[in-house]
Amino acid sequence: MNDKRRTRRRGQGELEGLVLSALREARVPASAGWVQEHLGGDLAYTTVVTILTRLLAKGAVTRERAGRSFVWTPVSDQAGLAAHRMRKVLDGESDREAVLSRFVTSLEPDDERLLRRLLGEPGPDGEG
Repeated sequence: MNDKRRTRRRGQGELEGLVLSALREARVPASAGWVQEHLGGDLAYTTVVTILTRLLAKGAVTRERAGRSFVWTPVSDQAGLAAHRMRKVLDGESDREAVLSRFVTSLEPDDERLLRRLLGEPGPDGEG
């Protein structure tokens, strides 16, 4: 049955961000069940556990045993997770210089200035 009220399918990165946000809001180690409930229950418990396990592999969360299950704690925020994804893409390329060069030249001027400031380099117009 085709239900038009069905929610759109979310990407892995979006789900990881939602789960990380929920964990950060918990302020204490939280169970997968708590995360599922906090997100409104529209994700299956197994999906939440899968996402948490992926985040663990990426170093974005830690876990510790609590009875027969685990509680999870965020190590990174959404910006850290995005940076990890960017690094993973870069690590998968053989010509890092070309990839970085294309990335920088594709940035909007404000983003390029911000990146140069973060790197401590003056911009093409001499701004630092």
